[in-house]
Amino acid sequence: MMKINLASNHPILDIRKNALFVNNGNVVLCYKSELPEIYSLSEKDFEDLHSAWFQSLKSLPVGTVIHKQDIYLKKLYTAEKLPYETFLAKATTEHFKGREYIDHQCFLFFVLTKNKALNNTKYVNPFKNVIDTLPDSLDSSVNRFMGAVNDSVSFINNSRKILLAPLESSEILEHTHSYFNGFNDGYDTDILLQKKGINIGEHHFDVLAVNSESCFGENVVSSKTNERFTSDDFIFHQGFIDGLGLTLNENHIINQILYLDDKQKWRKLLDKKIEELKKSSNFGSQNKVVLGKVQHILNKINSDDNSRVIRGQLNITYWHRDPGRLEHIASLIKAEFKELDIIPYYPRAQERTNYYLNSYCGFSSNFSNDDLYVTDLKHALCLTINNTNYKTDQRGIIFNDREHNIPILKDVWDEEKKRIKARNFAIFAPTGEGKSFLANNILRQYFESGVRLVIIDLGGSYTKFAKLYPEQHAVLRYESGQNLGINPFYISNNGDLTPERLEDLAVFLFELFASDLKVAKAQSVALKKILRHYYQRTRTEHSLAGFYKFIEQHKDSLLESLKIHPDYFNITNFLHIMSEYVGDGLYGFLFEVNEDQTYKIEDKRLIVFELDEVKDNKEILSVMLKLIKSAIQRTIWKNRAERGIILFDEFAKQLKFDNVLESVEFYYQAIRKQNGAIGIVLQSINQLPHNATSASILENTQVIYSLNNEKGYDQLVKRLNLSAHDLNQLKSIKNNLSGPRKYTEMFIKIGKESNIFRLEVPPEVYAAYLTDGKENEEILSLYKKSGSMEKAIELFVEKVHSMKYSDY
Repeated sequence: MMKINLASNHPILDIRKNALFVNNGNVVLCYKSELPEIYSLSEKDFEDLHSAWFQSLKSLPVGTVIHKQDIYLKKLYTAEKLPYETFLAKATTEHFKGREYIDHQCFLFFVLTKNKALNNTKYVNPFKNVIDTLPDSLDSSVNRFMGAVNDSVSFINNSRKILLAPLESSEILEHTHSYFNGFNDGYDTDILLQKKGINIGEHHFDVLAVNSESCFGENVVSSKTNERFTSDDFIFHQGFIDGLGLTLNENHIINQILYLDDKQKWRKLLDKKIEELKKSSNFGSQNKVVLGKVQHILNKINSDDNSRVIRGQLNITYWHRDPGRLEHIASLIKAEFKELDIIPYYPRAQERTNYYLNSYCGFSSNFSNDDLYVTDLKHALCLTINNTNYKTDQRGIIFNDREHNIPILKDVWDEEKKRIKARNFAIFAPTGEGKSFLANNILRQYFESGVRLVIIDLGGSYTKFAKLYPEQHAVLRYESGQNLGINPFYISNNGDLTPERLEDLAVFLFELFASDLKVAKAQSVALKKILRHYYQRTRTEHSLAGFYKFIEQHKDSLLESLKIHPDYFNITNFLHIMSEYVGDGLYGFLFEVNEDQTYKIEDKRLIVFELDEVKDNKEILSVMLKLIKSAIQRTIWKNRAERGIILFDEFAKQLKFDNVLESVEFYYQAIRKQNGAIGIVLQSINQLPHNATSASILENTQVIYSLNNEKGYDQLVKRLNLSAHDLNQLKSIKNNLSGPRKYTEMFIKIGKESNIFRLEVPPEVYAAYLTDGKENEEILSLYKKSGSMEKAIELFVEKVHSMKYSDY
């Protein structure tokens, strides 16, 4: 048994910025790599990344060693980034805290070697000092190397899919310590090297490697079919060796080590190797196989001027606290290799030690020819992992990743507009797929982060969620023959009568009495003059009926006194049309002034308009929307610095009506001037008519949510110009509504970025979002008894939990 103590055998001589100077004379430039999210890449994306890597690395100096290290660690989710201030936020944090997941870190190291020929003996002691001190200044070869690497890194970063960032000196030290400390947390330990294995602290290590041309099968490509999500009618792609990455779900490291060799040197060596293999090919079928592969490599080198000969190695180091589990992990890795038609090599005893110690970035130039395969750079780069975990933003709405169901924050507001220029959103899903549930989830989190909400709902889906915030919400419900209590003419004082207010009132009136006409500038000026005159002459109790009577009383002298030409305002026409909205008119009840509620909702942050009873009456719905617009202008948009969202839910039938659609379009146009967003919830995108208004709405909607749709997604793809991979993602949606972890999957596209996310919630959140059924009625019954929605949900969850426990 041999013991290595890192403190007395430390490999680092010095660190300058991201340049690591190793005691064996190597200089290593260290980078951390930010990769795209798993499942977000198409077949073409994988090809493009493969090409970008090749173009980036092919011109590096002969003798450069490139070491890409992907570290996968089992961890427990801490929930540190999740909010914890409210009832539902606390429930969410507690639900996910402690959940196991795989953390992935990707490093890229460029090594300038002391031994530029890279002709090592079989075993090299990595801790043997070659140099003790560094020169005061770097020599020209190091500076040239740094320049070449900078060019390579810039090329990769310009691909916009991968970002390489220089490591800080503290990160390099931490990485070195973690590696030689065997990824044990909380204490330092020694490396014990034994014939039966490597033991570091509580962890037992083993290694499998791809180190010879004979390991490879027929085809090595940049991507392959992902069998887990692929179906009869679509193909979902993954990277060639992605099955050895996140989805392995064990502690392990993938080391991809490339030696950039001289092309001419290897052409001669391969010629020599072919001659030797020809002589021995009659002595075994394996020799014939290797001969064919080496001949293929040589032919590729000779025929392709862009080819770059490399020697390389792929090794997978894996570990577990229980040494008995290593065999199980090895079988998982070998099964994945078998899928790729690759036969790995299993190093034992001293060989295993050699692989582990020299897979540290400072020592990765120590491998001998016996440990490396020979191939073209393009071939080797197919063995590159090009994706990582789902990325969580600093702030945003909580969804779940597709791999471990841990919370992911997605910034769908995008304050700095890095991904989207318009934060309006749309949710598409057939009945029963959970679109109102999803909308509740999004809006609740927005609300708790300080966003003001106005919800225009025709299905009663948000009342329960609103009642969790008794002091901050108002629910205005339309009932047949009654008004909403909104008086667009109400002002608290003369200071309210701003030019903007007069403009809004004029627009409101024109929509009522001249909805089919194009309003000229002269007509708008005339109406604003009359409105101003009305407020000057009438000091109190302003209303539509009052304005109507005022014009009726002064119809003979009004235009003349205000110097308005009769062509610009037709009083007879106005009184005739507006008579329907005042007094005994058919819709007079809509504008009755009993008590104006607008001032009541000005300090509310969550306002729900429930219009379920009016959903089939085109005229009343249109007027209601105009009244709501009036209220929004006086509340939500009063403070432009305040974030606000307006949601239109259950607009299936209403969007057929032109005047309703135009009312919604108004919000899309006006929201540009505000710090806000519009959301629409639809069963199908075809509920938006094929016209210019709908096209404008879709063009200004840059956050798309789609839940499962068994009828397909063709129209969604067509009208939103989704990519082929977007469609593949949509088709791969699978819900799991049974078992301990129930979730629905959804497609989310933010600007140009798309992926499939999951929605898993704790029982308390599930209860808060329920919109129908016996469970919902039970919660509402408990609410009536307790007077607290929070208490009602707690009682319901407790009852359900006790029932499950008794069943168990």
